Amino acid sequence: MKLRQLEYLLAIVDNGLNITAAAERLYTSQPGVSKQIRLLEDELGFTLFARKGKALGSLTAEGSQVVDRARRVLQEVQHIRSLSDEIYHQKRGALHIGTTHTQARYVLPEVINAFRQQYPNVSLNLHQGTSEQIADMVTEKQVDFAIATGAHSLFPSLVMLPCYRWDRSIIVPADHELAQDDEPLTLERLAQFPLVTYVFSFSGESSLKRAFTDRGLVPEVVFTARDADVIKTYVKMGMGVGIIASMAQDCEESGLKALEIPGLFPRSTTWIGFRRDTVLTKFMYDFIEGFAPHLDQDRVREAVQLPEQSDIESLFEGSTLPLKGRCAEDVAEAEYAAAQ
Repeated sequence: MKLRQLEYLLAIVDNGLNITAAAERLYTSQPGVSKQIRLLEDELGFTLFARKGKALGSLTAEGSQVVDRARRVLQEVQHIRSLSDEIYHQKRGALHIGTTHTQARYVLPEVINAFRQQYPNVSLNLHQGTSEQIADMVTEKQVDFAIATGAHSLFPSLVMLPCYRWDRSIIVPADHELAQDDEPLTLERLAQFPLVTYVFSFSGESSLKRAFTDRGLVPEVVFTARDADVIKTYVKMGMGVGIIASMAQDCEESGLKALEIPGLFPRSTTWIGFRRDTVLTKFMYDFIEGFAPHLDQDRVREAVQLPEQSDIESLFEGSTLPLKGRCAEDVAEAEYAAAQ
């Protein structure tokens, strides 16, 4: 039994048992309506109408009971559709986002400012942490969206959509010997100095750690922090050479110099993720698009329909994503490759 068949049944009744008039009201064909009614009768095992030749004479007793129930069913369906529309278009509520300090400090401010202007009655709550901590927030349903980089294995239940790509930046005090070198920086040269970097960079499947180990290098990490600004502070103190996300490097940072390191480390992809059971409202779709303009509502819905994350990766394979540079205005484009 299909809702469409019940709609056809009520249309016939409401149009004086005139199938042609019902078909015109439903913007379909008379034979199509007649066929669906016959299929419904076959499924029920009794006739809905007493017929006079090819015309409908009246409802049968059984048909009258079906019509009464069909009206209640379709009324409830309309209530559900209205509820769905109300939820989708709501302009009040709360949005909880789990993300890293770098995203919260250097990428999200403009996005959130624009979102707040569009939805002043939606409160935004940022929960900061490492990828592991964000994964826990997702598991405990403390956040609606997770914004992070890499670590796909930590988020097996999420729909993860690629947003932009970025490189790492090497920072040293302006008077550091590396700042005076004219030769391109290599991993071997970098491994000769104490390093200051993010707390999570040398745990799990970090691409930064892998870059060194693949070359048989074991760098000396003397200080780690979750906050890029803290890392900069200790680099200025001379504690070591800093490795931070390119978005966190201010080109006019006093006392520091950023070194050009094209290709020294693998390029990273930042993504936004949410649980598959999340009911996305319009303001949630708009937040996603504000953060990653290529992820419009149609694109997000297309991705959600795919059964596996590997299918989503394939969907975006070869797509062009923004490439955020080490200066706020330095944004280019880069091709996305799966399994970053």
